[in-house]
Amino acid sequence: MPGIQSTFLAMDTEEGVEVVWNELHFTDKKAFKAHEEKIKTMFEQLVVVDHPNIVKLHKYWLDVKDSKARVIFITEYVSSGSLKQFLKKTKKNHKAMNARAWKRWCTQILSALSFLHSCDPPIIHGNLTSDTVFIQHNGLIKIGSAIPDDLRSPIRIEREEQRNLHFFPPEYGHVADGTAVDIFSFGMCALEMAVLEIQSNGDSRVSEEAIARARHSLDDPNMRDFILGCLLLNPDKRPTAHNLLFHQVLFEVHSLKLLAAHCFINNQYLMPENVVEEKTKGLDLNMVMAEIRREGRPAVQWRYSEVSFLELDKFLEDVRNGIYPLMNFAATRPQLLPRALSQPQEDPQKAKTPTPEPFDVETRK
Repeated sequence: MPGIQSTFLAMDTEEGVEVVWNELHFTDKKAFKAHEEKIKTMFEQLVVVDHPNIVKLHKYWLDVKDSKARVIFITEYVSSGSLKQFLKKTKKNHKAMNARAWKRWCTQILSALSFLHSCDPPIIHGNLTSDTVFIQHNGLIKIGSAIPDDLRSPIRIEREEQRNLHFFPPEYGHVADGTAVDIFSFGMCALEMAVLEIQSNGDSRVSEEAIARARHSLDDPNMRDFILGCLLLNPDKRPTAHNLLFHQVLFEVHSLKLLAAHCFINNQYLMPENVVEEKTKGLDLNMVMAEIRREGRPAVQWRYSEVSFLELDKFLEDVRNGIYPLMNFAATRPQLLPRALSQPQEDPQKAKTPTPEPFDVETRK
């Protein structure tokens, strides 16, 4: 994961799943001690953040030694790779970006940002690039875990890697990061998704001219307006993540099918796990399930035989996984994060933890 000083692919032996072991190193123990309590509080908040489009942070602890310290945290492993890798493969195969896929990905990223920004206090991701956005094989988008502002100082050098500098706004480094920083970064991700690659002409850093060429190459005026609004130089004039979900390029009235699927998923705890299979077994497939009556003309009917129950199961699974969020209707009320569970008596936060023996090194960029 970019921005983390040491990252390993590891195995959670209790759950039997692959995870990512991340380390942040502090060589100045006094500086670490000055922010230790704040770091604990912020990581306790991040541990309880639960959103289908955000990489889950499972647990964390502090490893404090005589002259140095490190923060160790375990995150979910997204196996399919980064958005940048996917875009490169798509461009290599001489394919253009599908507008529907672009809208779906933008909606999922904004869904995650809107959730983080509506927390109380707001959580700033601060490191959003096409390297820290991951895509699953089923089209599910996840953004990498947010890093608390107090922990960004030891990763400034990596964050300022030349090839990613264009993802950060002009005010970066001069004022404290606010939610507008994430909006600018998102806008650059949206631009890169639309054109597949922002050409740098061999330079390690993407130039302003290359970004301008990419913007001018957009044929859809609504898409261009959407992206340019995110890339405004004045952070106060950039729209919020919530407002962007209502932009005409993304907003659509959700189908009754999607609304019903969300209602079903939200109340599934009241039903058996295989309720769809059980309900469809006894159905008469020739039975009419819906009808539109029209005066002077034959009625339009839909029968159960016209429904693919396999496709219905797949659709419900996609909704459950967060591929089709209903963020357009989400209230702007702040998300109050509950406090994480208190640490057990042995206080593993300060455990003398050796670096694990990972079976593979995480090399994705």
